Amino acid sequence: MQKTTMKNMKRHSSESSLRRVDSPVGAVTKLENVHRRRLKIRRMKYSCQAKIHVGNGSDDGDLKTENARREIHESVEISLSLATSSSSEEDDQLSKQNGEVKHYQQQQRPLSYGSVSTIGCRKEMEDAVSMEIGFTMKDGEKCDFFGVYDGHGGAQVAVSCRERLYRIVAEEVEMFWEDREWDWERVMEGCFGKMDREVAGDATVRTVGSTAVVAVVVKEEIVVANCGDSRAVLGRGGEVVELSSDHKPNRPDELMRIEEAGGRVINWNGHRVLGVLATSRSIGDQYLRPYVISKPEVTVTKRTNEDEFLILASDGLWGVMSSEIACQVVRKCFKGQIRRVCHGNENQSNRAAEAATLLSEIALAKGSRDNTSVIVVDLRGTLKSS
Repeated sequence: MQKTTMKNMKRHSSESSLRRVDSPVGAVTKLENVHRRRLKIRRMKYSCQAKIHVGNGSDDGDLKTENARREIHESVEISLSLATSSSSEEDDQLSKQNGEVKHYQQQQRPLSYGSVSTIGCRKEMEDAVSMEIGFTMKDGEKCDFFGVYDGHGGAQVAVSCRERLYRIVAEEVEMFWEDREWDWERVMEGCFGKMDREVAGDATVRTVGSTAVVAVVVKEEIVVANCGDSRAVLGRGGEVVELSSDHKPNRPDELMRIEEAGGRVINWNGHRVLGVLATSRSIGDQYLRPYVISKPEVTVTKRTNEDEFLILASDGLWGVMSSEIACQVVRKCFKGQIRRVCHGNENQSNRAAEAATLLSEIALAKGSRDNTSVIVVDLRGTLKSS
C-alpha cells in the first residue's frame, strides 16, 4: 500500500513537471499577461506623477494620499479622436467627433487647439463640444468659435447647442456687425435666448437641459458667454484670468434672484434649485422656469501679446480642480515639462491637445465621476499686429 502511494506521488510529480516544461504557449501567454500588467502599472504611475508635478514644487502631503495612488476605475471610458487635417471634407467629418485637433494658417502663427470628452463613470455621454474655425467674418477678419455644453437629463439639448448655437451667432454677426452701436452682450443674450426658444419648441425635451460656455475669438477680443456651471479661463502672462463665473444656486446673487421669483434652493446632495438642478442657469429645463433662466453672463476681454491659452471645460473638470491648477498643467505642457502622447497624433507636436488630454486624465484620477469635456486653445503668437 505504501509503495503504491509513493508511485502515485512520483507519477503526479513527473506529470506536473512535464506540463510545466512542455507548454511553451502557456509560458508565452503568461509573459504577455505580465507585460500587460506592467504597462497598466506604468499608466497608473504616470497619473500619479502628473498630479505631483502640478504643484508649486512644495512637498504637498495630500498628493501622497490614497486618491493620488489609486488606479482609475475600469468602467471609465475615454472618447478621444485627435488628428490633423487640411481638406474641408476631413474638417467636416472631424467636427462631428467628440474630440479633435486642427490647424489652420493665419498671417501670424497657426492657431492650434485640442479637445477631449470623457464619459467618466456615467452611463451616458451628455456633454458636447463645438469648435468652428472661421465660422463668420467681422470687420473683414475671421472669427473662431469654441463651445462646451454639459447636458443633464439627457444629451438632446447639448447636441442641439453643438449643431445650432454657432450658426445662430454667425447669423447675428453677419446681420448686424456694421451697426455702430455693436454690443456683444446684447448679441450673445439674443442668441442664447433664440437657442432656448428653439429647444422649448420640442415638447419631448421639456425636462432636459444643458449648460453652455462659448468663446468667440476675434481680431482683438475674446468674447465669452456663460450660462451654467461650465467655465472659461484665460492664461495670461503667468497669471489666471477667469472669464466666467459659475452659476451655482447658492451664489448670493443667484440665490436672491431665485427666491424673488418664488423658488427655493434646497441643500440636497449639494445646493439645487427646488432640490433638483445643481445649476441656476441653463438652456432648456422649461419645467424649472422662471427660477432657472437661459440668460448668459458675457465678458469681453481685450487680447494682448501676453495671452498664452484659453481653457473651456465642463464641471467634470472644475468640480475637482481649481482654475490655478489647470493653468499650471497647461503651462507645463507648453514648456515641455509634461509630455502626453495623444492617440492618433504621435507624430504631431500639438501641446494644446496634450494639455486637454492630461487635464481630463487628472480629473479622472482625482475622482471626478461626471462627464468631462475640455478645450484648450493655444493663443501664443496669434495676435495680429495692427
